[in-house]
Order: sequence, then C-alpha cells, then structure tokens
Amino acid sequence: GGVAFWFLMSGRDAPRTSAAQPVDAAAALLLPAHGSGVICPSVEAIPLPRLDESDDFAGTLASTLSQHPRVMAWLATDDLIRRFVVVVDAVASGKSPAMYLGPLRPSGTFRTTERADALFVDPRNEQRFAPIADAVDSVDVEAVARVCSALKPRLDEAYTELGRPGTFDDALERAIVSLLRTPAIGPDVRLVPQGGRYGFEDPALEGLTPAQKHLARMGARHARVIQDKLRQIALAIGIPRERLPQ
Repeated sequence: GGVAFWFLMSGRDAPRTSAAQPVDAAAALLLPAHGSGVICPSVEAIPLPRLDESDDFAGTLASTLSQHPRVMAWLATDDLIRRFVVVVDAVASGKSPAMYLGPLRPSGTFRTTERADALFVDPRNEQRFAPIADAVDSVDVEAVARVCSALKPRLDEAYTELGRPGTFDDALERAIVSLLRTPAIGPDVRLVPQGGRYGFEDPALEGLTPAQKHLARMGARHARVIQDKLRQIALAIGIPRERLPQ
C-alpha cells in the first residue's frame, strides 16, 4: 500500500514527439544531480517515444531508481507508465492500488491475536511488510526527480487517457498528502470481523481510505519509513513544504 508510492513523480515538460527513441539515448538522462537545488538535468534535446512504445525507454530510466529486487521486479512489468499513473490515481481517489502492485504486495496472510476477548493486530504482521518498507527506502530521491522530468509528458498523457478531472500533478499531490496523513497504529488497536476480513473498531480508523489502511496495517515503524521517503520525494519534485502535512 505504501508503494504507490514510492514512485510518485512530477517535473518539467520534455518536448513531445511521436518518433520511437532508441533506449541508448536514455543514458543522457542518467546524470548525477548538478549540485544543491538542481535535481532534474535538462532533457530538451532528447525526444520521447510514443506512449505505446515507451516500456523499454521508461524501464531503462526507472532502473536508476533502485536496485532492490522487488522494485526491479515491478519496474519490469508491461505498460509501466500507464500502470504507475493508475496507481497514483487509485490512491488519490481513495481506492486500493493493490491489484496494480504485483511484486510489491506482501506475502503471507494478515494475522490477528486475541486478548481479553478482543481482537488486535498481531505484531508478527510487521515481518510481512519489512521487505516492502526496505524497497521503498531504497529509492533514490534525486533519481525520481530526474526520471519524472524526462517522462512528464507521457505521465500527463497517460493521466488524460483516464478521463479524470484536473491534472496528473493534482492527483500526484493528493496521493502523497493522503498517505502522509495516515495515522500510525500500534499493537493495541482493536479489530472487528467484517465478513472474510477485519476492520478497525475505531470509527476514525475505519474511515480511512483503502490505501491509507494498507499503509496503517504495515505498523508504525514501516509506515514512518515510507512516509519519510514520500516527504523527501514530494519536496524534490517541487511540492511546497507548506502544502504537506506535518
């Protein structure tokens, strides 16, 4: 649930083109940052492939984000740009992005424990989510800003295809802010059975969006790791600090 994040991007537009672009040209985008405050190098001279032909190009750029096996496995999925935009839209719209996350989803099943005739989150659940938190923490923030600067026109195009109101930038900020607003929960949070799953007994927690619940159930320590990375990314891509939850 937290992954939806970890890839959140925005940035300057690169020129639009319908010409296919050799993957080797992406190497010009994989430059280090040029110093404090300069995160996205200029990419005006490099045309982008069409959205339908962008997987190799986008995958080459995105490979600089992290070498974590789970991140690399997700980046190897087809239609990467559209898939990422759908994840952002799901989180921004208050829906679950789980079905689009594939290799980033946790293994095993959610556990509960019973004490004094009440159900609680089993602390052992944190073991399921440790690899996900590690994957998010491995993401290079400056690389995110460079990649988003290069792919921004195609991200906008993919979002327009969804037919949603507003812009991809708007959805991106809503998604980040929503996850940053997710409260931390500890082992003393009570659960109630809801059919084949469990809900929170506290109405305020049960009122969280599905994406926020995914993040909350990861445990306070893992959620904090993901939120810290999201905040770093938000600032790197230009979201003003005053628009982010404290």
